Amino acid sequence: MCEKPTTYSLLLVLFLSHMVASQSAPSSRRDLHPLLQNMAEEIIAGRYLNALLDLIRFQSSHLWTADLSHRVLAYLNSRNVAFTVPSLKAAMESHLEQHLYQPQRLLQTLRDTNVQQFSTAMTSLLEDRQARMDLTDMVIDVAELREQAWRIPGVNRSLFLATLERCFQVLSSLECVQVLGLLLRGSSGSFLQPDVAERLPCDLPQDAFKNLSAVFKELYDQTPAQVQTALYSWMTGTLRASSNKTTDDSISWVSAENLWILGRYMVHLSFEEITKISPGEMGLFISYDNATKQLDTVHDMTPELARAFLERIGSSSFDMRNTSTIHRLGLLVCFYDDLEVLDSVLAQVLLHQMMKCSRLRGFQAAVQKLKAELLDIATENETLNKTLGSLSDAVVGLTYSQLESLSPEAVHSAISTLNQVSGWAKSQVIILSAKYLAHEKVLSFSSVGQMGALLAGVSAQAFYSMDRKDLSQVLKRSVSQHMSRLSPVQQQAVLSKLMEAGDPPSGILEIPGPFFKEVSLFELRREPHFNATVLKGKDLRRSQALFLYEFLSETTGRPEQLLSAGQLVKGVTCTHIDTMGTNSSLALFQYLENNLSLLSLDQVNCLAWKYWEFSRSSMPPFLLAALPARFLASVPSSRCVPFLVSLGKSHLDALVLDSHKRSLVLRKVQQCLGDAVVDEYTVDILGNLLCHLPVTIIERGISPRAWATALHGLRGCVNLSPEQKAAIRHRILEQYGPPQDWTAETTKDLGPFLVIFSGDELHSIATKFPDVLQQTASDMAGMLLPKELLQAVFESVRNSSDGGPSFAPTPGCLGVVAPSFDDIFKLAEANVCWAPKDLLCMEEGTFTRTVELLGKVRGFNQPQLMALKEKAIQVWDVPPCWREHHIVSLGRIALALNETELEQLDLSSIDTVASLGQQTGWTPGQAKSILQTFLKESGYGVQDLKSFHLVGLGATLCAMNTTEIPLINISEFRVVVARIGTLPCSTHVLAEFKRKAEVAFGDPTEWTSSVLQELGTIAAGLTKAELRVLHKDLMPYFQPSAIKCLPDEIFKELSEEQIASLGPQNAAAVTQAQRRLLSTSQLQSLQWALDGAKSRSWQGAPASASPTRTSSAGCPAGEKDAPAPGPAPFSIPAPVPYLRSTWPEGELPLPVGHAPSSDHAHRSRPERPPPGNTGLAARCYF
Repeated sequence: MCEKPTTYSLLLVLFLSHMVASQSAPSSRRDLHPLLQNMAEEIIAGRYLNALLDLIRFQSSHLWTADLSHRVLAYLNSRNVAFTVPSLKAAMESHLEQHLYQPQRLLQTLRDTNVQQFSTAMTSLLEDRQARMDLTDMVIDVAELREQAWRIPGVNRSLFLATLERCFQVLSSLECVQVLGLLLRGSSGSFLQPDVAERLPCDLPQDAFKNLSAVFKELYDQTPAQVQTALYSWMTGTLRASSNKTTDDSISWVSAENLWILGRYMVHLSFEEITKISPGEMGLFISYDNATKQLDTVHDMTPELARAFLERIGSSSFDMRNTSTIHRLGLLVCFYDDLEVLDSVLAQVLLHQMMKCSRLRGFQAAVQKLKAELLDIATENETLNKTLGSLSDAVVGLTYSQLESLSPEAVHSAISTLNQVSGWAKSQVIILSAKYLAHEKVLSFSSVGQMGALLAGVSAQAFYSMDRKDLSQVLKRSVSQHMSRLSPVQQQAVLSKLMEAGDPPSGILEIPGPFFKEVSLFELRREPHFNATVLKGKDLRRSQALFLYEFLSETTGRPEQLLSAGQLVKGVTCTHIDTMGTNSSLALFQYLENNLSLLSLDQVNCLAWKYWEFSRSSMPPFLLAALPARFLASVPSSRCVPFLVSLGKSHLDALVLDSHKRSLVLRKVQQCLGDAVVDEYTVDILGNLLCHLPVTIIERGISPRAWATALHGLRGCVNLSPEQKAAIRHRILEQYGPPQDWTAETTKDLGPFLVIFSGDELHSIATKFPDVLQQTASDMAGMLLPKELLQAVFESVRNSSDGGPSFAPTPGCLGVVAPSFDDIFKLAEANVCWAPKDLLCMEEGTFTRTVELLGKVRGFNQPQLMALKEKAIQVWDVPPCWREHHIVSLGRIALALNETELEQLDLSSIDTVASLGQQTGWTPGQAKSILQTFLKESGYGVQDLKSFHLVGLGATLCAMNTTEIPLINISEFRVVVARIGTLPCSTHVLAEFKRKAEVAFGDPTEWTSSVLQELGTIAAGLTKAELRVLHKDLMPYFQPSAIKCLPDEIFKELSEEQIASLGPQNAAAVTQAQRRLLSTSQLQSLQWALDGAKSRSWQGAPASASPTRTSSAGCPAGEKDAPAPGPAPFSIPAPVPYLRSTWPEGELPLPVGHAPSSDHAHRSRPERPPPGNTGLAARCYF
């Protein structure tokens, strides 16, 4: 797969290519340069890496000539070294490969090299040194060798440690710092541990010290808190040593230059050290041109330290009430507290600077409070209409009543500010966009271009009413980035307008990337001018890609052109993969491998089979997991490391969906590990497999040496089992002791693991480090957090709250400490801990400011939702009085509305209905009320509904009865069928939608793979007779959601051949209820599909010996048989193309769990054995 000039073997070829001629070459050593003599001696000793370093050093200062090859070989012959080309080539490849896959050996080799060799190794790491070596008729690309080596986990670590140990004794400090920076950046700082700081030289020259400090500052966010503390100590030790020229402790070592060198590490200065900074040095620092840029990066600044810095700045020559000073404060402005003497102009300046405060980690509630105070000052002597454009992003804090009080003219005048603000709530942009359009009168190209972020508040009907030419122009301009963020109903309204004229539709090719995926399959089939080039950069649904790939493959004879066209790769079928020509297959495979994230599990499975059959030696090892589990036996122990490296770079949960097969894969991993993680290098090799280590290895198999690195890796594991979590908790407590003894740095570093601790343990953290706990919970936004952590966060917020019982409480709320704005803002998902009565007793102003935050809380129970609904009625009056922005702001609170209340809402806007449809959990009665109320309020009949109405109705379409669905206009239905196909409607509703699909796409016997994929769950409406006649090759193109929705009585009508052709992804979607009705032979076919076996060979394969275990699809458990003997050993490709291994003829298949013989790695592979079923439930998902 690789051109010869880029192989390590070139070093050997250099000597061997002229072997015959060399036999008569002079054997004298007189003319051979000492470096080449040393290189030859290294070859004789078997130290080939050292020999390569000698060659690089020689070539850097000497011109290579052809006769040098003869002289080197003559020297070797004069030493009576007997070798053959094959033996020396094999030895060299083995030597280099061992150094890559056993980086510990690389570290030891680098430790043992002489000074010149080590110096060459270091300088070769620098990208601008010795990039290419021209050796007469051949080239060694050192840069390529370096890049290939760095792809192997652990190599970087060895290079880093070797550099740290030896470089400063061999090269200049500046060069060593450059090498360290290169290695640290390449590893994102993952090698940094507290002990590393102890090994850094303390006497670096100033330039080298500054450069290394700059590297640490650059990697600050990736550096654990304990390591930050250690590096800060190293930096300040050097800075103190260079600054303390006097014994007077009252003189601070923190000079302006030292502050600049510290950079982000300035937040580690103590309060006392900051207060000692001289006013002159503080003023000098603030005067630096880059001071503001530095202060913009101190994301973990705390209020206490920020105010200390502000006090020091104020004591200097800088006036804190001067506009230019405020512009220099960076993120310190977020803690500005001198409000008593502010006027409205200065308040507006501060508000503008505070736009950057969202970058702070934590303290956002305090920032919002400060913005509110500044907002009051900024508008104190002026009306809101006049000051609106000068309030910056503080406008997001305006209440509904304030926004509604704005005049259309004021909104129009301030649009250049409003359109750039981020953080708007949907209800706010609804109000503001309505105000703006009230001034503009009509939505035009010009007005859309001005609205920016406010476009999200424009109704779908307004977009549909736009002039078509204006709308087309909008999509071509830069404003299209805002258009791509519109809701599905808004996007469909835009597309409806664009497509309603023209046959075929004009402008479809110009629709921007993220917007393109909403184009219907029907419209694509009408466009004759597609080519691969126009599809680059466009998002595609799989149904679109299937159609377009098939369409373009008929006119384009170059598959590589199609595969390189962005997401078009989603449309490659197994048939396409199977028929790829032998001349170009490897290049085409590379296109697919580079886009694995876009491939379906079935495509991955087909790619794995194609590699296995056509180019086994080039197959990425992780693809073995997509084949039946018996193929794991093809991995000999000598190839374990590259197997683990490859598998560790994938995501096993996505690649192997079935838990039983996944356990077999992990058994192989354990065999390779020897049930132990011995050091940090093993952790590097494991990669993502670290998340799947069994409890026994976590508890006892991870050595103390490896634990720190392993714990850092385990932070990113989101699907740990309860048993794994318990084992990790036990190890953490062993290492750090109980949480009450932890430091702030330890608590920060262990933040992701707080979810595994008990309520009592978290209580001490809530008391000791409330800010750290709250920020940790904020970092986990979107995750389902345990109630113990939520309760601890709630406790920490309530303990620090300034709130108390209201002086004029709502009736029934006497003595109740109601939630404040600050409380609700800080708590986020932990708001679930409020009692219903607490929520009902909150002040009206608090409710209006926080209703959207509360509406996003996923964990509220029904009594809490009912209390919030009652609060909404108290504040906004009864539901008939609610306006669109009220309804939209409710979020999940709307689920508490009963059917009568829903019927009282103003649902005349499809956008309002769409916002309700975003919530899950509606009862059929509620959904029916929403549907009927929309039809009544809008005045539309079912037959009048446009495509964007259908999209906006969403799941409420499932509430239609069988007499209403036939009334839907077919021309509107067919352009949104993909959206409707995402709905999990009842069987009878899906059957009616299927009848509509027949009108749009013809009889089911005529449906293609793209049509079947487009229909989604609608395909579950097929009858028994229609399902039986579907060709087996179409079975993988059902969506998994459709498989799950097929009625059990209908699913069992599938033939054995059809079931075997489902593919791993759809086979994994089969429910337990569906399985119960299958015959033994059908279950065997299903097993075949689950295993990832080739569907075309299913009839000739042995039946599965055991059913699959229960999976996520709800399949029943079965007995586990011993796996069948695996296929012949698999030659895993080395990550560098010049390291290859082959298996000799006659190699016998090895059963899973049996180690290969010692000479296993030197045998060539046999032909692939016939596939067979192993009884393994192989479910893969990618």
